[in-house]
Amino acid sequence: MYTLLNKRLKSIEQNNIQALLDNSRTGLEKESLRVDANGHIAQTPHPEILGSALKNPWITTDYAEALLELITPPCKRAYKSLDFLKDIESFVYQKLDNELLWTSSMPCIIRGEDDIKIAEYGESNGGKMKHVYRRGLAWRYGKMMQVIAGIHFNHSVAKEFWSAYQQSEGKEKTHSQNFINHHYMGMIRNIQRFGWMIPYLFGASPAICKSFLGGIPKLDSMKAYNKNTYYEPWGTSLRMGDIGYTNRKENKAGIKANYNTIGAYVDSLRCAINTPHQPYQEIGVKVNGEYRQLNSNLLQIENEYYSTVRPKQILEGFEKPVDALTMRGIRYVELRSVDINPFYPAGITHKQLFFLEVFMLFCLLQESPNIDKKEQQEIDENQSLVAHFGRKPNLELSQNDKKKTLKSWAMELLEAMMPVAELLNKVHSDVCYVSALKHQMELVEHPELTFSARVLDSLMTKHSSYFDFAQQQSYEHRNYFLNRELNEISLQQFTQQAEQSILEQQQIEANDTLSFDDFLKHYFNNSLL
Repeated sequence: MYTLLNKRLKSIEQNNIQALLDNSRTGLEKESLRVDANGHIAQTPHPEILGSALKNPWITTDYAEALLELITPPCKRAYKSLDFLKDIESFVYQKLDNELLWTSSMPCIIRGEDDIKIAEYGESNGGKMKHVYRRGLAWRYGKMMQVIAGIHFNHSVAKEFWSAYQQSEGKEKTHSQNFINHHYMGMIRNIQRFGWMIPYLFGASPAICKSFLGGIPKLDSMKAYNKNTYYEPWGTSLRMGDIGYTNRKENKAGIKANYNTIGAYVDSLRCAINTPHQPYQEIGVKVNGEYRQLNSNLLQIENEYYSTVRPKQILEGFEKPVDALTMRGIRYVELRSVDINPFYPAGITHKQLFFLEVFMLFCLLQESPNIDKKEQQEIDENQSLVAHFGRKPNLELSQNDKKKTLKSWAMELLEAMMPVAELLNKVHSDVCYVSALKHQMELVEHPELTFSARVLDSLMTKHSSYFDFAQQQSYEHRNYFLNRELNEISLQQFTQQAEQSILEQQQIEANDTLSFDDFLKHYFNNSLL
């Protein structure tokens, strides 16, 4: 089963190209809700002192005005991206007035959807488009699921490695970007196949505040801890389960991206973006002079399609993501299934990042056949099972129409990853990768050590509710960042970037000449470029 993996690893070492992996890059994106001192979602606007949410590359907002998104640049080592993330959050906390950043993926107390203010990006056409897109999400799916927070792990393999790897694979005649696209798509398919491991190992949202459901009946498998809290006894990541923002609702509209080739992926998204959908037509697009959504198609834009992993290319201007992928291919891969770790201030640890580097490289080098409809169903079912029952003894998952216990499959995969971890240890002259992998093996052998089990243990032994647990952790992390010294160079860098972003937004707004109606027409017919 791992013959091709081991053959590729041997070839990499025989050709002495492993050192080229040293230039691989990792970036992080972390979402966090701003909340007031009482734990309610903040009603204040995005703080101006943090810059323009439209143009600040490091501090922006996601769906809601209160949902901060902190973004690192791509860094040479994953741990350096975490160090940068800590610096960003230190800067943010030292500029906030008596607000907390909620240190949990599942949101705080929400008093109905009116509590959730859709993010604002100013008066430019680009800013309006971002806001209207989010307004469309509210009409289509409701606001609640949009304020779930997570961490995205963005990873690119070193450019220098690709050309050498192509030669070692005997594919010199293949266009280099086609080779890169082919292997990145293979990586993405394997991330989907084996992605259930991420909520098992890193899931940290086995409980929710009842207010999150907004009166909707709980799932049958959920139990009531008290009048304020529901939990899954064996759950790992409700964020990734049936109450989170998954493909479950999109499936009803017939959307399913095809990951077998970059062309098939682009075509499947283009089809959804251009296909009208009757329920969305009934919502209306522009009603009484106000836009409710960008259009009434299956997807307004590509980002509406939820997936645990995405192929990405850096956009130029108002370029569509599918066009960027078509023109320049895949630049990096975005893993989107990591919960915020409530036990550590930055929401993720170095050890987690070291494992994710191993996992991504394993998924790249491991054999990756195309995914058919039946396997895609298995992938979706495995994710749901692990999200809701991942720590249940003898839980069985499906692999190629056969049942396999989570424990046996996880150990098999982790053991297969060991040569990959050893390779990365050599690349970086370190022991951290094998150490991180061995730690994940401990979590498989001892489910009670997982973050999700620790959340429930802390909840039930020390706290009156899930809210109480998350609020205490948030206060502890707030104190950590307030007391963390930010060096003068970093402080100046973040301050200047915030100020510059405001000026850039003002310039964009001053230079807009098109009406918003015309802007959207030009955007969707590709005449803005």
